[in-house]
Amino acid sequence: MDKTYRTELRRTFLLRGLPEPLKKSSRHLQIFDNYLENTRLRLRRMRSPDTKEWNFILQQIFPVKEKKGLWKIAEIYLNEAEHDAFKIFESREIRRNERIESNEIRKNRYFFESDKKVIEIDVFLGELWGLHIAKAVFESEKELEDFEIPPFAIAEITGNSVFDGENLVGNKFIDIQVQLQRMKEEN
Repeated sequence: MDKTYRTELRRTFLLRGLPEPLKKSSRHLQIFDNYLENTRLRLRRMRSPDTKEWNFILQQIFPVKEKKGLWKIAEIYLNEAEHDAFKIFESREIRRNERIESNEIRKNRYFFESDKKVIEIDVFLGELWGLHIAKAVFESEKELEDFEIPPFAIAEITGNSVFDGENLVGNKFIDIQVQLQRMKEEN
């Protein structure tokens, strides 16, 4: 048994926006994810606007290829000094084809209850403004399978690697829209 990782069963959905009654001003967390290039690691900073409290986490997160919706996650919670040691990896700008890219993804995370399940809704900021992804986490495979797509979702994207954080780095919302259009045409 591998005690290094926790296992997470999840389904993810694409949304047009926040479901009612949520608003941009509703209680949320601010998340800054910096992906370490060519690794499965990310350095996460989370801030609660209500309390102004920060959390710093070094995470390794990856899907289990053989099982749709199954992820392995390892986390180390850092204090501010430990986090500062990793600052060399944060918001590094990379020039590619005259386009400046950053390895940081910023988003606000909201929490919404649907069908007795708390759903995390990420509203992406910056170049990905317009992208809204919802995630539901489950205790068992049966619960995962029985869960119905929320009425406010426009598509299920579970297992679609286009929407994995490290694959969103360097993209703009228009890039994601183009990829979605291609997927629609292929189906």
